[in-house]
Amino acid sequence: MLTFIPTPIGNPQDITLRAIKLFEKTQIFLCEDTRNTKHLLRLLEERFGMCYPDAEFYSFNEHNGMERLVQFGPVLSSKEVVYVSDAGMPVISDPGQLLVAYCQQEEIDYDVLPGASAVTTAYAASGFEEGKFLFFGFLPHKGNPRSSALSEAMHNGYATVLYEAPHRLEKLLKEIAAIDEDRELFLAKEISKKFQRYYKGTARSLNEQLEDSIIRGEWVVVIGAKKGKEKSLSFDEVLALDLPPKPKAKLLAKLSDRGIKEWYEILLKK
Repeated sequence: MLTFIPTPIGNPQDITLRAIKLFEKTQIFLCEDTRNTKHLLRLLEERFGMCYPDAEFYSFNEHNGMERLVQFGPVLSSKEVVYVSDAGMPVISDPGQLLVAYCQQEEIDYDVLPGASAVTTAYAASGFEEGKFLFFGFLPHKGNPRSSALSEAMHNGYATVLYEAPHRLEKLLKEIAAIDEDRELFLAKEISKKFQRYYKGTARSLNEQLEDSIIRGEWVVVIGAKKGKEKSLSFDEVLALDLPPKPKAKLLAKLSDRGIKEWYEILLKK
């Protein structure tokens, strides 16, 4: 049987008793990183008396996932197999999605245990009242794909949860402030770890607060939903927006008698 098991996102005490019991009898571990999984198991053995399993450990990632499916697909039903990511809920923004799809396609039984999740923890801590949110994971690193994804995150009408690497957090805050400096944000640093810290404020204030800081650790960013009615932009205002050509062409087409393709070609020439 294949079981997807969440691992702590920081504090090892967040592991569940059910997870420990399953770890003890696991025969094959499929891991985002075998070194991180073995380190966690040693901690559980030392601190909580878990019996270290007599198991085989294999990496399972975006590079070798399909190869591993061929290798281990035939034994998923007959052996105790566990999939774990480095931290938090497996399958969420990680290659475990391949395993789930394979099991559904081949009609193989599998189970997913509940457990720690940076997404829901950060949203619960944010204090935003809507009760609804979207999860975008990591934005593209640069270029038009990043600009388009951030624009969507800012204007979808819901609170939106993002992951961000420390070396790009300052860039993200500046990008958000450029779009809407008064947008309310919640930042969660190093959730459940020793240096956990929460920040809440406008994009402008948080950008100023963290501008001269040394930014380290893992961050979750919650972008609050835009409050009040959306302002209707004029043709000239849309033309002046700092947007990639494709989304800008769509907006301009709605406000004129020219088509999207025509506007796109015009914008590319500018």
